[in-house]
Amino acid sequence: MASIATRSVVSELLSAKGVVPKKRFGQNFLVDARVADKAATAANLSKSDNVLEIGPGLGGLTEKLAQEAGSVVAIEIDRDLASLLETSFKPVENVQIICADILKTDLRALMEEKGWKTCKAVANLPYYITTPIIMMLLESRLPIESITIMVQKEVAYRLGAKPGTKDYGSLTVTVSYFSDPSIDAIVPSNCFHPRPNVDSAIVTLKLRPCPYSIDSEDLLFQVTRAAFGHRRKTLANCLSAADPTLPKSEIEALLTTLGLGAQVRGEALSLEEFVTLSNALGKAIEAKKAPNGA
Repeated sequence: MASIATRSVVSELLSAKGVVPKKRFGQNFLVDARVADKAATAANLSKSDNVLEIGPGLGGLTEKLAQEAGSVVAIEIDRDLASLLETSFKPVENVQIICADILKTDLRALMEEKGWKTCKAVANLPYYITTPIIMMLLESRLPIESITIMVQKEVAYRLGAKPGTKDYGSLTVTVSYFSDPSIDAIVPSNCFHPRPNVDSAIVTLKLRPCPYSIDSEDLLFQVTRAAFGHRRKTLANCLSAADPTLPKSEIEALLTTLGLGAQVRGEALSLEEFVTLSNALGKAIEAKKAPNGA
């Protein structure tokens, strides 16, 4: 039997069911089974693994995940596709299709219902909603071992960028706080139907605790967002504009004390340096609030 992730089968399914790819959902269906193989390999699946698939589409990747993993729950927002998937995977015992919006789904309750202690997330993400889904999965604090995703190539470069490069930004720092990212494969645009205007990439985020001691996650993320809000400005300018609690001169003095330099820009700082700066800023802000002599 031919794989679902082929151009001929995708065309047959769309024609037979009268389904048209919906732009509002950013639907680009996988038509290259080799890409599904690469994604499953990147996820490092075994029969002991539970997989949460986001946006299964026509099931080209779902098919491969079902072969490699013990259990697969595929969440699809499009009712037409969910119905088609229910029919396609009805004979497959280890696959469950759920029609829902992943951003509005109680994943903790779902995992408890399934009896999952851990899971791996796998997805071919629509470009327009890539970052919200990544952040939701990272910030959920669910027992997710890894997130293997197909994303726009430019986003992939941002996820794994190094300090001082043009792709390095707030998203990079946040992702590196929660995980170790790696780019596993580049996926040409002709591997999808309809063909998107850009190439994609398979990225794996291996979740782990932050390796550095942090006093306040909220402050860390506020600092990183402010640091990249105006890339041409110095970090001191960005931080003082975002929060007037500390004047620019005091922030510059703090940066100098930390060995970063008064004129440093946010894109030069590593995750460790952002954590150190955030902790120091938190202490300085608290000292400002404390009564004199306290």
